[in-house]
Amino acid sequence: MTAVTLLSLAGATLPVASASADSASTQADPTPAPKKLFTIDDERVDESSGLAKSAKYDGIWWTVNDSGDSARVFGIDRTGEVKAELRLNADVTDVEAIAVDTDGTIYLADIGDGEATRDMIEVYTIPEPASLEDQASVKFHQYDFEYPDGAHDAETLLIQPSTKRLYFVTKSSSKAAFYSAPESATREGTNELTKVAAAPPGVTDGTFMPDGKSVVLRTYLEVLNVAWAKTPTVVAKATVLAKQSESIAVGPAGNDIIVGSEGASSAVYQLQVPVKKTAASSPATTPTPKANAAGSSTEPKKNHNLRWIVIGAALLAIIITFVTFPAGRRERLDRMAENARLTGQRPPNPHGRRRA
Repeated sequence: MTAVTLLSLAGATLPVASASADSASTQADPTPAPKKLFTIDDERVDESSGLAKSAKYDGIWWTVNDSGDSARVFGIDRTGEVKAELRLNADVTDVEAIAVDTDGTIYLADIGDGEATRDMIEVYTIPEPASLEDQASVKFHQYDFEYPDGAHDAETLLIQPSTKRLYFVTKSSSKAAFYSAPESATREGTNELTKVAAAPPGVTDGTFMPDGKSVVLRTYLEVLNVAWAKTPTVVAKATVLAKQSESIAVGPAGNDIIVGSEGASSAVYQLQVPVKKTAASSPATTPTPKANAAGSSTEPKKNHNLRWIVIGAALLAIIITFVTFPAGRRERLDRMAENARLTGQRPPNPHGRRRA
């Protein structure tokens, strides 16, 4: 088996949005309503419990039935028609999930454990077929896994696209978690899983997006967009109600998703991945002058201020003139000048300095 891989998250926890004001940052922007892509009408698929986009065939998704069915995989096209049924001679307990890696290997996850009594869980791998047709007794590889902290019910298997490391998400309502498989799983014994992070409660399916930077998880009520990093974080979510919501997979465009449900004639819907809500930007506006008490703008007020400045300057000039030339001084100078003219003397110097 090609080594199945998962981004290292040891010790990390997954922040889960609360009902506080901070949860607004995880709300999704308004997106178009889910569009019905197809209905699975084939009577052989009556409990579709997982979906995975084919790596080899465009417009094909693989699905499995829930517990009670034998080990088989169905290839469904975008009209809902079953194009291939692949049967494995494996003794399964509760198949709940399916995934496909970038090399075209199908992973059948026998991981359901509603009573939490299983000592081991199993994953079976088969290659995508050379042609889309029914096949019986398909050769497979079996890998056994055990949790480090006891049995858990799970319905989600993820494969990191670039590293192909396996990743399980338990379904607990209070202690849900991510568990990683060893970097190189073995078929010679039991592989012990490692608990690496807390997970949202009630996850029924999930998938990595092709770029490996985000994981989209499905619960009965919501689709969660999780940024994949050392500390995975729910960055957006959207409410998507469906009858017994169970499955999620990458959609036809590669950057969208599809969601499905259990039951006969189950519908599959196409929608966009929830994105973080962005703050609305305010249009640029020209400041409007504030009105004064009289109801006019500030511009007339500025004119009035200028008028009083001019008046004040004029008054100051008058005061300086009176200070510089005291009352009666000009008359005395005029009389002295007249006497000097009549007597033939030089006129007096108004600045008090003797002429040369």
